[in-house]
Amino acid sequence: MQSRERVQRAITFDYPDRPPISHAILPSAIKQYGQALYDVLQDVHEDFGWDFLPDLPPQKYPPYYKQGRHYDGFGTLWECSADGEYGTPIEKPLADPKWAGYEQYQWPDFDVRPTEYRLYSGHMEGKNPGYYARGGWITFFEEMQQLRGFEELLMDIALGTREFERFKADTLEFNLRHLDKWLEWDYDGLHFADDWGSQVNMLISPDAWRKHFKPAYSTMFDKVTAAGVDVHFHSDGYIIDIIPDLIDIGVKVINCQTGCMGHETVGRRFKGKVCFRTDLDRQHVLVFGSPADVKAHVREVFTSLGSEKGGIIACGEVGRDTPLDNIKAMYNAFMTFAF
Repeated sequence: MQSRERVQRAITFDYPDRPPISHAILPSAIKQYGQALYDVLQDVHEDFGWDFLPDLPPQKYPPYYKQGRHYDGFGTLWECSADGEYGTPIEKPLADPKWAGYEQYQWPDFDVRPTEYRLYSGHMEGKNPGYYARGGWITFFEEMQQLRGFEELLMDIALGTREFERFKADTLEFNLRHLDKWLEWDYDGLHFADDWGSQVNMLISPDAWRKHFKPAYSTMFDKVTAAGVDVHFHSDGYIIDIIPDLIDIGVKVINCQTGCMGHETVGRRFKGKVCFRTDLDRQHVLVFGSPADVKAHVREVFTSLGSEKGGIIACGEVGRDTPLDNIKAMYNAFMTFAF
């Protein structure tokens, strides 16, 4: 079975020959292991076009992965402790509590070229014939945070001010313009990402999320779906309360931390309703477990969330703290798994 068909069958629950594999390898892991990591991946058939991992020189890293302090295209200043480690926004262009400077702010206009490999929050996305082509790393809530500041934004949401509503609408308009550029190209799926949960609950109430953010996502997802493109969505944290909403507005593949919600609990409620791009336990098992623990964990996650009909995209995030033996064990479990 060809990669593109394998992924499509996994998403539509049409009996793929095996769970398709998707890399989530952070730049820090490439820097940490170098050729040894490439050797592990040599025999791994990834289904989204990562035939190789470009070893980008640090000067080509985006601002949020480049050591030191650097501005991104929105005017946010990032501080990174080391090349390849995700940084922290320390200066936000719209952080003034009274919205000073908002009228003068210029929204950027980014180019989108799928023939180039680009780094989006740890994921290299690119076109490769014969594979399922997934593009984008499109944020909404997180971009608002990086422009406004986390605490200020939460206060804005609580107060529901006219200025917040304008900011939300302007962010949506920016994203819709950006989506138009992605949709000029022949992608099978586009990837959206916002972290909505802590380890135990959502960052805002589910009702507030439905009031302020579900309509914006629905507008974006409708545009993508109308173009015949699958919607992929990532969120860290405990988001079980809004998974039905995400499915309702068109998400076909969700990448979430099922571990903090309970793999079996999530599976009982949503198996067969949405495809899961798995997020293996990168806080405990992948980093501190044994290779045997990793293999057992893969089986637990896959059998909880998917079936022989599909519903699983095999994925586990790999950073510099993930032991090489555990990386080997994870990919071995991916390639040999059978329901």
